[in-house]
Amino acid sequence: MKWILPNMCTAANLFFGMLSILSTYEGNFFYASIFILLALIADGLDGRVARALNAASELGKEMDSLCDLGSFGVAPAFLAYAFCMHNYGTLGKAAAIIFALCGMWRLARFNVNTSVVHGFFMGLAIPAGGCIIATTTLLFSAMNIHPENFGLIYPITVIIVAYLMVSHVHYPDFKGGGEKIFLAAKIFAAAMFAGIIYLTHTTPVQGVLTAIFATYAVFGIVNSLITLMTRESL
Repeated sequence: MKWILPNMCTAANLFFGMLSILSTYEGNFFYASIFILLALIADGLDGRVARALNAASELGKEMDSLCDLGSFGVAPAFLAYAFCMHNYGTLGKAAAIIFALCGMWRLARFNVNTSVVHGFFMGLAIPAGGCIIATTTLLFSAMNIHPENFGLIYPITVIIVAYLMVSHVHYPDFKGGGEKIFLAAKIFAAAMFAGIIYLTHTTPVQGVLTAIFATYAVFGIVNSLITLMTRESL
């Protein structure tokens, strides 16, 4: 019966994902975003609890992927569309669909590569992608920013995040043993993080949350580019 607790954590992931979707439907973007972040916490707990109890199972792994697609693929896509991208017509619909589809692809690829890829994530993890949508929604709402006033930047950014999930960019998993993390990439990430905090100082909580996930997304790109240039120069 020790498998019950980790599976309950996994189920809590989708529970919060569904609450996010329902909140978006009701027009409450604040709670819709918060529920995605709570789903992230539940997602982080299930694996740790399973390992602590020695209760990992194939069923739990399948449940985890299915819940992740709902909470970090479909829920953020729906949130982004309702929050802003409905203003872009067909492009907005396409961006939301692309995000969900790339999330599905990312999870499927992760599942089949678990025995091959070690020490890093190939492509931006779908929880990070979903939380970029959630945290920026919190930030824009708090700062009374309407992304549609900046042209096509918002839907294009959503598509870029979707692409990063299925890309071959290497992201650190912070467990050690992965590819080298370069000092220049760390400095760039620190500068970007500080810049976001400075620009969002009137809303510090939302600013910090956005900075964490946005910086991580860009950090992987920069570190991978440095790795590629280093290899080519050898």
